[in-house]
Amino acid sequence: MQPFTQRVVEVIKAIPEGYVMTYGQIAACAGSPRGARQVVRILHSLAEKHGLPWHRVVNAKGEIAIQEGEGRYMQKVYLENEGVQFGLHDLIDLDVYRYQPEMAP
Repeated sequence: MQPFTQRVVEVIKAIPEGYVMTYGQIAACAGSPRGARQVVRILHSLAEKHGLPWHRVVNAKGEIAIQEGEGRYMQKVYLENEGVQFGLHDLIDLDVYRYQPEMAP
């Protein structure tokens, strides 16, 4: 596994229940501030294999990035079950639910 890919996996695994991170935020934490699209590809290809909490990753607006369908529905259900609340237009308030790694104990 490439070093950036390994760092992305570690960052995603560290997102605690009830919080989300954005693709760009994960890329920046993994050392590539402009690597959001690469995070999308890594998450898509490795989420199941590495047991990643894929549902805790959203876009920069606080939206679920998956297109309409079962995956989008399941992501919303998983997040709601963890206590994440959705506002108007299904937006997540990133001021409330965004995980900042420096929040870690």
